[in-house]
Amino acid sequence: MSLLRFDDRGGLPAFDAAQARSAGIGLAGVYAAADPFPHVVIDELIDPARLSALLPAFPDRAGKRFFDRDQERFKYQFAPDEIGDARLRNLLAELNGGAFVGFLEALTGIAGLIPDPWYLGGGLHETLPGGHLSVHADFNLHPHMKVERRLNLLIYLNAGWRTEWGGALELWDRDMAACRVRVSPLLGRAVIFDTDADSYHGHPEPLACPADLSRRSIATYYYTALPDGADAVRPRTTRFRPRPGSADRPDREVAFDHLVEDWVPRRLQRHARRLNPFRA
Repeated sequence: MSLLRFDDRGGLPAFDAAQARSAGIGLAGVYAAADPFPHVVIDELIDPARLSALLPAFPDRAGKRFFDRDQERFKYQFAPDEIGDARLRNLLAELNGGAFVGFLEALTGIAGLIPDPWYLGGGLHETLPGGHLSVHADFNLHPHMKVERRLNLLIYLNAGWRTEWGGALELWDRDMAACRVRVSPLLGRAVIFDTDADSYHGHPEPLACPADLSRRSIATYYYTALPDGADAVRPRTTRFRPRPGSADRPDREVAFDHLVEDWVPRRLQRHARRLNPFRA
């Protein structure tokens, strides 16, 4: 039985707000106590049969550009306006709606969560065989809303996924000394976690699934307002970190950007970034 219940409203499913908040309260202690940073792994957050029925409507990637660099390889992103299926679009809208935000607030203890109407970096994700996403901590400020990123939600869409294919989400300790948690991307499994400067995560090993398969997920992110405004917080881009003893490549483009942010006067930073020798 799935954790969250849907009601039928006008022919489309909608989360039950009271039931969702109650479910969040029930898991709040687990979330707060989790290692290496607050998180929870939930099997069947949403009924896997409901998700399975949506899989044939996953967008076609033909002709679409994808990430292809050392830190993220063969990864596609689909925003809601690239999704033709009304049921998939409705699910993304529900994950940004008040009932689900209430669930997240009850679960995490973070009040005033703000969903992202742009789905910046989120929506649907797909990674092909051989692809990966290196371990990283996420950017902290939304460029349009000027609010602070606080939570990530991932829901996996992979029916029949096998452990030997890899693709497990890894949660690393804050010193990047060891992986503490591995989460296989099984259909209906969800992961919710705090995002801050050292909540390191990724699926860094190249996927070994068959050529006709891929690793698929839903991703939505949530923010809170900054009482003193965005100017009071130092912006942080996505920060990739090599795993100890691995062949992971450091992200020198981002490292250069951080150097500019820390040492170049703000009025000159735009010009300094043009000189970045590592920019692709």
